[in-house]
Amino acid sequence: MSELSSFNSSVDGLFKLPLGEFTSGRNTLVAQLKKAGRQAEANEAKTLTKPSVSAWVVNQLYWRHRESFDRLIEAGDRLRHAQTQPTGDAARNAATTRREALTALAGIAEDVLRENNYGASHDMLRRVARTLEALSSYGSLPDAPVAGRLSDDLNPPGFEAVAGLLPGKHGARSRQLSMELAKPERAAPQRQPSQSNAAARREEEQRKTLRAAAKAAVREAERALRAARKQAERGAAKSDAAAIDAKESESQRAKLEKELARVSKEAAEAKERAREAAADASEGNAAVASAQRALELAQRRVQETAGDG
Repeated sequence: MSELSSFNSSVDGLFKLPLGEFTSGRNTLVAQLKKAGRQAEANEAKTLTKPSVSAWVVNQLYWRHRESFDRLIEAGDRLRHAQTQPTGDAARNAATTRREALTALAGIAEDVLRENNYGASHDMLRRVARTLEALSSYGSLPDAPVAGRLSDDLNPPGFEAVAGLLPGKHGARSRQLSMELAKPERAAPQRQPSQSNAAARREEEQRKTLRAAAKAAVREAERALRAARKQAERGAAKSDAAAIDAKESESQRAKLEKELARVSKEAAEAKERAREAAADASEGNAAVASAQRALELAQRRVQETAGDG
């Protein structure tokens, strides 16, 4: 296996892990790559972001429920191509198929959330469904987001965005349809009543779809802005707290160093006093021995003097 294939396999393995093990697994991978002298790949691995819970669930659907996941992507491809057809029957059928595939995956996602002790709240499932819808809208297009390695939620692209990604005449047809829908209303040519009504209904449905997508995009942008502001506030708070902790740690370190210097000085002084005491004790012992010898000599002389008398 080449180094590139090995690296990609290792990265895939990170996104398959339980969410709580992602950070430690990434750090281990970075350390292994550095040790192997693969610094560029280590730097790339270091940038990998821990997924949100909703993105992690979608990753698990890709890795562990591939058949159901692929069914959704295929349904998205069919719907995208059906939108280029002159009649709406194919698009309606494809939309129904995609909705059924999306509903099935959402049910599996709810089970995954509960099995891993995450709350399967309405908001959580809505975020999962939105990301799945986005992935199915891109389908198998070359510029589609990388399924299985998501770090955050995705937003479904607008009709014009997807149309611009379609190749050849399909993309041209979709872009033309988008431009036509964006034009101001004008008098339509005379048609038979049934044909005119059917065309008007289709155009109105398409306009409603575009308006709904635009409103959804606005809501999502507002949500993303709120989330970004909260993240910035949390980051600022963490930075301030870290600065305070660093200042306190530096102050504590200075105190400890001062205390260590004081203790070291006292220990040196105590050692010197002990040396002097030992010297004094040695001299005292010598004096005691000398006095003992003098006493014994004096006692012998006394005894000798008593015998002479």
